[in-house]
Amino acid sequence: MPETIANAVAQRDQSPTALVADYRNDFAAVLPSHLPPATFVRLAQGVLRRDQNLMRTAMNNPGSLMTAMLDCARLGHEPGTPAYYFVPIKGAIEGWEGYRGVIERIYRAGAVQSVRAEVVRENDFYEYEEGMPHPIHRYERFASPEQRGPLLGVWAYAVMLDGGMSRPVEMGREEVLAHRDMNPSNNRSDSPWKKWERSMWLKCAVHELEKWVPSSTEYRREIARMSAPQPAAAAAPVTYVPPQVGQRDAIEGEVAEDWPEPAEVPGGAQ
Repeated sequence: MPETIANAVAQRDQSPTALVADYRNDFAAVLPSHLPPATFVRLAQGVLRRDQNLMRTAMNNPGSLMTAMLDCARLGHEPGTPAYYFVPIKGAIEGWEGYRGVIERIYRAGAVQSVRAEVVRENDFYEYEEGMPHPIHRYERFASPEQRGPLLGVWAYAVMLDGGMSRPVEMGREEVLAHRDMNPSNNRSDSPWKKWERSMWLKCAVHELEKWVPSSTEYRREIARMSAPQPAAAAAPVTYVPPQVGQRDAIEGEVAEDWPEPAEVPGGAQ
């Protein structure tokens, strides 16, 4: 029995969930302050326990798991959420930041009040020209993707805190597919481009938008530093000169030596 327990403990200690716990300090070194390391570790372990395919891939290739986990931590996302996915592909785990993750980082920087993005389909009305504040895009609200037609393009822009508009981003079908084809595995049947095509198109647009708006905590720290009250300049030291014993104070326009002698007090001592 003791040997069986020891073997079970050894097996548990070598599991991907234990490996994630062992890397807690590494996660803490890159995580932004809004996401505690203990929370990140628990969420990551939960993702592994819920997905047996992910767990098997992590056991066979733990290095790919930790690479994806560290990337997720660096970006400040909760693992296994729509902000950041773990995708087993060709015997390894790839980390994929979703378009919601990019938007979340833009919001986190604190420079924008909203981000807007949408895919354009063949039967939609779409118009944009240089000089317009943002694209005009209309379609039947409850129409199905089949009724709206194939994907033609995608757009995104941000509304800044002062009410101004960022530079709008437009991407046509050829440009989006060029981004997709940069990774040969994106054409596989288990690729996110096959499972969540609309989301990946939106991701392309908001990634491009990221070039035109702040999306880092460094920006927020710099704004806070610049808006913080500056320390007041130190006043010049005042030198105190004690009066001389027996010296009378002089009044402006008078000379001390010209003062009259004090009058005698009637009845006073002679």
